[in-house]
Amino acid sequence: MQDKIKVIIIEDSNSIRDILVQGLKTDPEFEVLGATPDVYSGREMVVKTKPDVLLLGIEMPKMDGVEFLRRFIPQFNIPVVVISSMTQKGKLITMQALDAGAVDFVPRHTTNIARNLEQIMNEISTKLKTASTANLSSIGKPTISVRQLKVLSGLDLSQYSDKVIAIGASTGGTEALKKVITHLPVDCPCILVVQHMPAGFTKTFADRLNEMSKVQVKEAESGDRIIAGRVLIAPGDYHMKVSSTNGVLEVNCETGERVNGHRPSIDVMMFSVAEHIGDKAYGMILTGVGTDGAQGLKAMKTAGAKTLAQDEKSSVIFDLPKYASEIEAVDRQCNIDTMAEELIHIITE
Repeated sequence: MQDKIKVIIIEDSNSIRDILVQGLKTDPEFEVLGATPDVYSGREMVVKTKPDVLLLGIEMPKMDGVEFLRRFIPQFNIPVVVISSMTQKGKLITMQALDAGAVDFVPRHTTNIARNLEQIMNEISTKLKTASTANLSSIGKPTISVRQLKVLSGLDLSQYSDKVIAIGASTGGTEALKKVITHLPVDCPCILVVQHMPAGFTKTFADRLNEMSKVQVKEAESGDRIIAGRVLIAPGDYHMKVSSTNGVLEVNCETGERVNGHRPSIDVMMFSVAEHIGDKAYGMILTGVGTDGAQGLKAMKTAGAKTLAQDEKSSVIFDLPKYASEIEAVDRQCNIDTMAEELIHIITE
């Protein structure tokens, strides 16, 4: 029999903590080692019991979850899924928690958690199971040390303004995307991004990335033009597609059925890139669980695009890049720390 996944819960709300404990106890794959309302007792619990994964509230008394991640988690090497509120402050802290090493997050809908308990617990269970398999060596530090990235900011890419880069990512993707996008020059070809992320968080993520980057990063809106120097991130709960009107390329953001269990779906975006942009595109699959994006990347390659995938060593979860490689959708695998450099190389070669 497979060993159970051992979990500790740190959450200051008594009612939510009780719901989480009871919900996880109904799943035979989990063993709840303990639950506590503050990070100090949580730290002691972690030291004593050595869990496989930690479920952590991030807006906590005494010390918030982000500070806990920064100070203590590097000592323990334990994957963490954080529980975030839907307030603007909560969304920002969630991005900080991902920066600090959290593997993933689950939005805390305080007003309807009991009403939608089964759906919420399914999401939490899935993310905890995924996090328990994460490659923590790739989080928070470079995974290669043999050479430094070349300075990319001095490059002139204006002659490649008709090109388009399509990137898909899932678990671990926020940090991977940051490592790529923040190293790209201001006149880089337009980048279309689907990061599996719920509604309400993609704008916070885009705004935060925009502050760090030379290119303009924004949450996509229908009608946004595909132009050099811009990164368009698909909004949570909307598919993003490329369309062409009188020869002008733009994106449309629309609802619709989930594809591969996701909305936005990487496949939806990449199939539209294959159709409308063809061999002027570059495709990239980053860290993530599942298969969404693999077939879309293959369609791009079939249409003449050059394709990249993140390698196993630098992926938090290698499932998605691995599957894309297995179906021969990938031209080459790259370490995330040199992905921006490799991308510029294939654009300019």
